[in-house]
Amino acid sequence: MALFFILVIGLVIFMAAAFWKIYEKAGQPGWAAIVPFYNLYILTKIIGKPGWWFVMFLIPVVQYVFLVWAYNLLSKSFGKDEGFTVGLIFLSFIFFPILGFGSAQYIGAQSKEAKAALQVDQLLKEG
Repeated sequence: MALFFILVIGLVIFMAAAFWKIYEKAGQPGWAAIVPFYNLYILTKIIGKPGWWFVMFLIPVVQYVFLVWAYNLLSKSFGKDEGFTVGLIFLSFIFFPILGFGSAQYIGAQSKEAKAALQVDQLLKEG
């Protein structure tokens, strides 16, 4: 039983470090990854969704839909495809460390809102 407990604690620390690195790669403070609730709010910023999405993560059943959607946008924000999203969902303990410790680079939020805001910024700079 003690060995199991040590393994679980080790996995939790390893995953926290992976999330920390993911947040840092996305230009956010790494410590935000380990602060309950705040980490979800920062995740909405990383994936380019509005802050009210945070509330959707707190609603039972609805949270699963938005979490899958958020994982998909997160994988796309790092240049990965839907197959990687499936890995994030079903093999999180493998795929989140790949994002955090691997060579994946944050390319920016890939949501429609983020792309629209980027286009507006570019138009304002040109005009």
